[in-house]
Amino acid sequence: MFVGRQEKPLDPSTGPVAEFALALRELRRKAGGPTYAAMARRSPYSVATLSRAAGGEHLPTLPVVLAYVGACDGDPAGFEAHWRRVDEELAAIARRSRAEGERTGERGEPAPYRGLARFEPGDSDVFFGRDRAVADLLALVGGHRDVAVFGASGSGKSSLLRAGLISHLRDTGRALPSPAAIRVLTPGEHPLDTHGPALLPADGDGDTWLIVDQFEELFTLCHDAAERACFIDALLEAGDPVRELRVVLGIRADFYARCLEHPRLAEAIRDASLPVGPMTPAELRQVITKPATAHALIVERALTETLVEEAGAQSGGLPMLSHALLETWRRRRGRTLTREAYERAGGSPPSASVRCGTRTGPGSRTTSRTSARTAATW
Repeated sequence: MFVGRQEKPLDPSTGPVAEFALALRELRRKAGGPTYAAMARRSPYSVATLSRAAGGEHLPTLPVVLAYVGACDGDPAGFEAHWRRVDEELAAIARRSRAEGERTGERGEPAPYRGLARFEPGDSDVFFGRDRAVADLLALVGGHRDVAVFGASGSGKSSLLRAGLISHLRDTGRALPSPAAIRVLTPGEHPLDTHGPALLPADGDGDTWLIVDQFEELFTLCHDAAERACFIDALLEAGDPVRELRVVLGIRADFYARCLEHPRLAEAIRDASLPVGPMTPAELRQVITKPATAHALIVERALTETLVEEAGAQSGGLPMLSHALLETWRRRRGRTLTREAYERAGGSPPSASVRCGTRTGPGSRTTSRTSARTAATW
């Protein structure tokens, strides 16, 4: 029987560390809730170390994780795979932070552009150019409990889900009812084991929203077809109104056919799906100029037209456009972003040259592998 003080609540939408800590807590719950003292007797680590492992403040070391899992008779291989994914994601975040100088200028002022990082719910004040897509998505989720959002890598679907949908859900003054909880997850290698508890509704008034981003991981990381089918069924059953859950899937467009292999998922996609296509020139102008205006900056007209033309010619080029804008902002003249500063930053956002592994333009420090990972998270 569980004995001891209650652990503080964690919100998995705050990041991968909290999500991993919740997975450890769920494992401990399934094991009958042993005390940390009892777990310490079955491992080489102290009560404090094991308790901190599920605290959600820092990612524990792999040996500590394996000891925790072993003390709860869990699956060490599954948790090791999960830990490595989180560790890689944190390393990527650290690299982006170093490369982008914490998204601030030399004088510490906040940057109006996000660089290679996707937009998060707190970035709604600089999230522009997707008013039409946001309106379409809000209308869709308002009428359906299971919704799929499709888009190419780098099309901005992950940013749409976070800075578009989630920011609206958190704003109680907007059209959608207040949710009981918002949960963001990616399937991973063992989606049912990792996210089973997230499929249960939270206590409180309103629906619990499940935002499943990078849904294509079901096909790229989960190699067990039976587990994959069970997870899809569990998601679609979660959309039953009686269960007070709503499900929104973010899916890379080239996995559309794989999704149709599952009859119930195909039916849900037929009824409620949103394609995230390329931005129009007018929308690209908003992406370029409106964040600058919000920060009392000016974008030179010649630079705007150059970027609209170049970004419009690329498929899935929004992360590279955002990166080019950030680098140009760093080289701005006074309060003006100029074409000359853009050219000093390297010029045209990389496309085929980066994908082929060569180095050009503002993304010259970005290898083809990093570029592909960045596009996938947008």
